[in-house]
Amino acid sequence: MSSELGSQPAATPFTLSLQPIGTSASLRDRAYAMLRQAIADADIYASREEIRLDDRALSESLGVSRTPVREAMTLLEQEGFVRTIPRRGIYIVRKSKREIVEMVQMWAALESMAARLATLHATDEEIARLRHMFDQFRDSTPAEHIAEYSDANIAFHQAIVELSKSQIILDTIKNIFIHVRAIRRMTISQSDRASRSIVDHLRIIEALEKRDTELAERLTRQHSLDLAAFIEANCDFLD
Repeated sequence: MSSELGSQPAATPFTLSLQPIGTSASLRDRAYAMLRQAIADADIYASREEIRLDDRALSESLGVSRTPVREAMTLLEQEGFVRTIPRRGIYIVRKSKREIVEMVQMWAALESMAARLATLHATDEEIARLRHMFDQFRDSTPAEHIAEYSDANIAFHQAIVELSKSQIILDTIKNIFIHVRAIRRMTISQSDRASRSIVDHLRIIEALEKRDTELAERLTRQHSLDLAAFIEANCDFLD
């Protein structure tokens, strides 16, 4: 969020889910990778409270000194995932509703191009794996297994991007993904979006299977633009 923090009392440090790291790569790089993934996995929009991190606790969880953690935090701050407030600490960055809507719109553009490229470059076997992501929901509605469906939903969108075989799209979209992923997780259980989502997904898969480039691109783009419209109309907790 974009609220001013200077005069507010320090928030209770947030606990990320972390495991000790090994020594096969530089400690900074391993700490960076694990912290970035932990932030992606955290439910950063579940509360309006600012999310403060404690580098001492993070270093203990990772089993390293505070130096590589601080170096990793510098990289994460450069990428816009955390920010340092002088004399107060390090906070995970959360976006405003307007910023999230714009991110989802950007995602729509990139993922739809990825779908277009997937019809040209992905193998039949790779496309077939998309359909199998939803096998467990054939005999039940997604709402009955919302946590599992949320994970499948996120994996589906990530897979579409990967099937493009475009490293430029992958590199461009990876930072947007953390925030879009968190919002997809938050909104999938609202207004029967899960049931409508799986219908959209299956239509996208059919277009990919038929190598219908224009249809795959259009359906994928509209699917994400519908999410942007839903956020605009319903997600006031982001303001």
